[in-house]
Amino acid sequence: MYQEFISFVQEIFKTKDFIPLHAPVFKGNEKKYINECIDSTFVSSVGKFVDQFEAEVAKFTGAKHAIATSNGTAALHIALLMAGVNQNDEVITQPLTFIATLNALSYIGAHPIFVDVDKDTLGLSPEKLEYFLSNNTEIINGECINKITKRKIKAVVPMHTFGLPAKIDEIVSVCNNYNIQVVEDAAESLGSYYKGKHTGTFGLIGTFSFNGNKTITTGGGGMIITNNDKIAQKTKHITTTAKIPHPWDYEHDMIGYNYRLPNVNAALGCAQMEMLPSILEKKRILSEMYKAFFNDKSLQFIEEPDKTISNYWLNAILLENNQERDEFLKETNENGVMTRPIWKLMNKLTMFKNAQTGNLENATWFEERVVNIPSSAIL
Repeated sequence: MYQEFISFVQEIFKTKDFIPLHAPVFKGNEKKYINECIDSTFVSSVGKFVDQFEAEVAKFTGAKHAIATSNGTAALHIALLMAGVNQNDEVITQPLTFIATLNALSYIGAHPIFVDVDKDTLGLSPEKLEYFLSNNTEIINGECINKITKRKIKAVVPMHTFGLPAKIDEIVSVCNNYNIQVVEDAAESLGSYYKGKHTGTFGLIGTFSFNGNKTITTGGGGMIITNNDKIAQKTKHITTTAKIPHPWDYEHDMIGYNYRLPNVNAALGCAQMEMLPSILEKKRILSEMYKAFFNDKSLQFIEEPDKTISNYWLNAILLENNQERDEFLKETNENGVMTRPIWKLMNKLTMFKNAQTGNLENATWFEERVVNIPSSAIL
């Protein structure tokens, strides 16, 4: 079975050489725009491509505002600050996520709480979120207080795993009942929609990543999106060192961050945005090929949930157990087909082992079985 899969992947990608998990696609105006940026000498944080990239992401997602950042972790860090998260506050998120989600809240000095995911989305479960909040919190003076730790729960961060949209409208509804802000970690889901609306636009703020392995890339880079005018204005200010605009004077009115996206990276992003519809189309074709291949096999291909359109950023399959998973990983990687397991659960990492959790049976089940398979849009 495993060798049949290896041969199938080699046939799809037309090579028996090493096949990466996800490689970027540069077949548009990337070199042209980068050269234009270099010729202008505006290669750092000032230049037309930053504004253009922000405008294109806002238009594509349907958000009112988009603010570019140096990377996705920086975007999430600022988004949490804008949502009112302070030191010693608590943030609820899912244990099945990339470490950046936890790093961002840790930069603030906030404490994570882990709530389980749903089996049909791999994203935060609204039912389990409601169960946790109803059994562990109380509203005091309009704020959600953890009855065990006595800390304020300020935000919930669902993550759209592998580009598969979580039940984000239900999550927002639960959080509204407890006066908690929703910050969407949409790092992996550019081009994904839930009930016809783009991910990242349901909560107060959403964030994206443009790392080299994402659907489109700026080399590094991230983006914050929001429909809130005041938050957008403050976000732009705080991510650009909080400098008051002036022709020559240096005046800063608050603690800021040097999270600016360089113009040369934004130039790459503008070209990638032009390619995005084609990239999404090819990734969907690839997912359909995988779905057909696994249809009569013992391995299960993970499909987009109901009422969603996934960008299929990373395709994934389910193995029977962790022993079969490890055998699959060993054989594929030894034969030049890169595969990888899903992340180790965040509550199992040394830094977060004492964090409060709910019942994490679904996340644990996925951790033992999920494997990502080659997903590059290079068909």
